[in-house]
Amino acid sequence: MSVFATLVEHLADLLQPLFGASAAAAAIVLFTAVVRLLVHPLSRAAARGQKARAALQPRIAELRRKHARDPEKLQRAVLDLHAEEKVSPLSGLLPSLCQMPAFLLLYHLFSSTSIGGETNALLGHRLLAAPLGDRWADALGADGPFGPAGLVYLGLFAVVAAVATFNFRRAKRVPLPETGTGQDVPGVGTITKVMPFLSFFTLVTVAVVPLAAALYVITSTTWSAVERAVLYR
Repeated sequence: MSVFATLVEHLADLLQPLFGASAAAAAIVLFTAVVRLLVHPLSRAAARGQKARAALQPRIAELRRKHARDPEKLQRAVLDLHAEEKVSPLSGLLPSLCQMPAFLLLYHLFSSTSIGGETNALLGHRLLAAPLGDRWADALGADGPFGPAGLVYLGLFAVVAAVATFNFRRAKRVPLPETGTGQDVPGVGTITKVMPFLSFFTLVTVAVVPLAAALYVITSTTWSAVERAVLYR
């Protein structure tokens, strides 16, 4: 925690000439971009995996016809097929799972009043009028939804809603290759149905976590939207 806090402070100092009092917020956005760059090879691998799973659909359809009356046998046959072709049905989750430590680190860093026995100086940083350690409820309690801090959150909600709408429309227009295989691979069908709506759940996340963690979520979600549009053309 102390090392990461020092890193954020140094990044904020470097960015201060450009972003002024919002330099720490800019540092978090930059940190998020670095994390996403590091995870990008996994995202590319996940895209290749989805294309490979799409290529297996004719063979899965044949297995479905062959084992139509035996769901358990069908499930085993599909899993064996994935193993034979070295295709993981859940590889698309790896990029998100690998980002969780970074998100949790930011969450705890900006939820702690002290770090290493000293006052957490990062809590004094802001994004415009909104402290990075506060939540939407704090903004509402201070000046209401249209106060200085409340307007910052309204702007962030607008960004999240725009990205979520983009993801939703794209998911409906270009369904994921796993669609229709939920009965073959446990959990994939549910995940596929829920995926188009997950970005809207980000609105709830942004509202309840510290603003610093919300910035990570918003930056990462926007990155994912652009990344998927490129990788899944």
